This record gives sequence, structure tokens and C-alpha cells, in this order.
Amino acid sequence: MAEFMTGLKRTHYCGDLRISDVGKEVTVCGWVQRCRDLGQLIFIDLRDRTGIVQLAFNDKTDKEIFDKAFACRSEFVLAAKGTVCERSSKNTEIPTGEIEIAVDDLRVLSKAQTPPFEIVDETNTNEELRLKYRYLDLRRRPLLNNIMMRSKISKVARDYFYENGFVEIETPMMIKSTPEGARDYLVPSRIHHGKFYALPQSPQIYKQLLMLSGFDRYIQLARCFRDEDLRADRQPEFTQIDMELSFVDVDEILEINEGFFKRLFKEVLDIDLETPFMRMSYKEAMENYGSDKPDIRFDMKIQDISDLVKDCGFGVFTGAIENGGSVRAIVAKNAANIYTRKEIDKLTEYVKGIGAKGLAYVRWVDEPNASFKKFMTDDELNAIYERLGAQQGDVILIVADKTGTVLSTLGALRLKVAKRLGIIPDVYKFLWIVDFPFFEYDDESGEWVAMHHPFTMPKEECLQYLDTDPSKVIAKAYDLTLNGVELSSGSMRITDPELQQKMFKALKLTDEEIEAKFGFLVDAYKYGAPPHGGMGIGLDRVAMLMCGADSLRDVTAFPKVQNASELMSACPSAVDKESLDVLGIQIKDEE
Repeated sequence: MAEFMTGLKRTHYCGDLRISDVGKEVTVCGWVQRCRDLGQLIFIDLRDRTGIVQLAFNDKTDKEIFDKAFACRSEFVLAAKGTVCERSSKNTEIPTGEIEIAVDDLRVLSKAQTPPFEIVDETNTNEELRLKYRYLDLRRRPLLNNIMMRSKISKVARDYFYENGFVEIETPMMIKSTPEGARDYLVPSRIHHGKFYALPQSPQIYKQLLMLSGFDRYIQLARCFRDEDLRADRQPEFTQIDMELSFVDVDEILEINEGFFKRLFKEVLDIDLETPFMRMSYKEAMENYGSDKPDIRFDMKIQDISDLVKDCGFGVFTGAIENGGSVRAIVAKNAANIYTRKEIDKLTEYVKGIGAKGLAYVRWVDEPNASFKKFMTDDELNAIYERLGAQQGDVILIVADKTGTVLSTLGALRLKVAKRLGIIPDVYKFLWIVDFPFFEYDDESGEWVAMHHPFTMPKEECLQYLDTDPSKVIAKAYDLTLNGVELSSGSMRITDPELQQKMFKALKLTDEEIEAKFGFLVDAYKYGAPPHGGMGIGLDRVAMLMCGADSLRDVTAFPKVQNASELMSACPSAVDKESLDVLGIQIKDEE
């Protein structure tokens, strides 16, 4: 049977004890990491969230305590009281390696079955099994440290924004369904049959209303929900460090967030970030990196060679240009020995898989070997090499297609090649992306659609183009990226009711749709709205990057997998007919 802790009270955490504590009487609690039986001596490594400490038991000192220690196994929960002693054989691998506890009272608080996998820092156990027993997986030091770091990030955020005059306000979790870019998770109402709440994709409307209410600096660690396909840096439920500010401009919002990250990285990682962060226009990011969240830790920019090949004899190049597209390239420096013809063929299959028609290349070992050499003159080829700055040992990768396809393909190829070459330095590079287009052209519908939510403010000088040339309208929007990952998105908001109505109309919303979806916000603007803007920082993604993790699952206590299920609790799950009847819901059989 398990023993109670009567008369024992924890005095120290396992990982906090040091050589300076020698002679102290302490009580520690935790899980058995490992037992070592040396005959007349037994050593138990006891683990809690702070680390490991060694417990020592001597057969000659107390036979009853010794026998109790002999019966302990991995993952038993213990409370141990004893005296801190200097170890005769020190372990330099752990912070507590100079000391041990000579135990004079041991309580087995809980016994444990053999776990389905070993609780060790490095494991080859497949992730599906570990997620099924997530509560055990979280005992492993890497995951435990990640969750601890995430907690520290949250604390630094609250401290920083509180010190800068922000008020923390909780907004509702069950709200009106409004369009925000993804599908809503819906919650049926028992009282109002046939009607639904939505879980918030963000607190967007509420935080704008708080600005109208006079709370000029709002902050919330907000839980958000989006029903969309998952990937390594996306979960259906996530946390935003959400903020909104009144009586500010874009520069002030960017500066206060730069201050936050400078403070965060110093307190958590002891890294001094250089501020202000670099700023880059959306157009420049797409032209040079093929992405609106470029990784700028390495060079390899995309270069346009359309003018050099528009009249060449290679139909793939000329055809793309004649159809309004372009021909662009990246240069992988010193890559010819790594990227053999076989490896380049694999890259060709890769780009076909992401939308391109193919991949042209130049592999320069002793002399440049171009896949399209027979279609071009030596002068034309040399002009390309000179424009691109290519040299012996380099590999040139070229895509010809619609410009959007060319840029996105080379953007993805740039990252893939850089990882293969191992040229991405282990540093943190923040980047603001500014001057986003307000609209983007949808080839399928043949219409201009909004790139942002409908409350985003266009730049004043662009308002004249709203009705005449949507391509010239630039938004007062900004994204913060770190090492090629989008951390945050924000904008200045529209506060003029007439302009807001005009924007709704530009987005092809009818009066009925406007009233049904946004009527209460439109009405609020009539009662005096301050200029305001804000942004939401993805806390999960910040934690992922600061922990050096590969996936959001590594910094989320109980994550979902790719099909949005949680393996541990087996959710989502079916509910009984009675529960559905109360809600007035009937499940439609799949055809």
C-alpha cells in the first residue's frame, strides 16, 4: 500500500540542491528515474521538474529503510528525508552531481507499473505511442523544459505589457460567427435551437470594441480556434499574445513589440537582440525570397533573368515570358559536388509536386553544364552566368512559369537547398514585412479579394484607387517573422464608418450580410472611435523557435495530431442521442 506523508513536508526541489547545502536536513519528493543495487548500497535517482538528485541507502545504517529502497522501481513516487552529503564519486554531468542525500526516512507514495516506454531524455519511441501516453511523455526532460520555458514566456509577456500600461482583459470564448479566414468551430445552443456560437478565431472584434470603450492598451493571452488543415507549425487551438492600442501609429506598435522581444530573449535565453528589427516591403520579400515570411539568415536571393532569355531559342523560357510570366533563378554556391545529376532530378520532381512544370539547371563542375545549352548561344549563357554571379562549383536552378508560381517555387526550393547544404546559421533573425497589398487577384473567380480582415486600414494615399485600380491599394498591415516563420500579424484599423462601409462594398458584401455579421461593430463606430491598431503574437510559435523544437506539438502540453484528434483522450468522440436531441441536432449519415 502507498504511504501517506504524515510528518514529512517537502523542503527542497530535487534539482535545487548544491554542495553549499551539505549538512542540511531536507525532504524531497519525486519519481524514481533509476535504481542501482550495489549489494550493501543502493542508489536511487529521484526526479522532479527541476532535475535529479541521488538518494543513498546503506544496509548497515537502517535495514528497514534499505529494504524499502530495494523494492522501489522506475516511476515509483517517493518522499525521502535525510541529510545532504558530499559524494565520494562526483557526477559532473548534472548540477546536483557533487552531493547526495543519506536517507533516514522513505515513503512510497505511489507504486507504478512498467510504463509503455522508458522515461528518458532521448527516445526512439514513435510519437503516436508517446502521444497516447502524453502524461508520461511530459515527464521526459526535453518536453518538460519546453513547457517550463513556455510558462516563462507567458510571464515575461504579462510583466512587460503590464509595465507598459496595458490592461489584461478577457474576451468571450463563445461568440458570433464572423468571417476571419478559416472555418469556425461551432457550439450549438441548447436554449436557442438552430443557432450556434462560434469559438473565436481571434478576439478581433472585441478588442476593437475595447478601444471604443476607452481601454487604450489591451492585452490578453487569448485562446483561439481555427478549423483548418494542420501542419508542424499549426494546431486547431492555439494561444495569441493579443494586443490593441489607441492613439498610436504603425511605428509605435512595432517599437513596443520590438521592446517585448528584446526583453523576452534577454530574460529567457540571455540573448541581446539588436533593435530596431529590419523592415522589408511585401513586394521586396516576394521578389527576392519568394515568400512573405522569408528566412533571411542566408542569402541565395531569387534573380530575374527574363530580359536575358526573352529572345533565346529555348521555348520553355520564351513561352513563359510570352504568356505574361517570367524566368528566374537561384544560385547554390559551392553545391556542384553535392547536387549531382541524380540529386537535381529529385529536385525536379519536388518542384513538380508543388506546382511548377519543371526545373532547368546549370551544374558547374569543371565547366558549366546547362540542361538547356543546345538551345542558346555561348554569349547568352555567359550573360546569365555574369548576371547571377555564378562561378565554378556552383549550381544554378531556374524556373519559368507564371510569376507567382516561379516565386513560390523558388522560395520553397531556396529553403530546401539551404538545409541540404547546411548553410543556415543558428541565429535569430527578426524581420518586419510591411506594405502588404490590400487585395489579391483570385484567378478562379476573376475578382479581387481581401488579403486581410475587413477592418484593416488602407494607406490614405491609396484610397483613391479603391474603385478604379485595386492592385494599387496598400494596407497599413505588418507581419513579424523570425527565421522564416510568421510570428505575428497586425494592422491599423478602420474607424471611419463611411470608409468601413466602402470597404465592405469593395469586398462584395451585401447590406444584409454587413448587418448580420458586423452590425453591432458598425453601430459602435458611430459613437466616437479612436484611431487604433494591434496585432497578435503566436505564443506557441515563439515557444517552438526559442526551444529549438521542430513542431508545435513539442511545446503544447496536450496537442492534436494532423487529423485534429487527441490520441490520449480519444477526442473528438461521439455523444449519445439524448444529448443531440436536447440540442435539436441530428447526425446525417454519410452517403
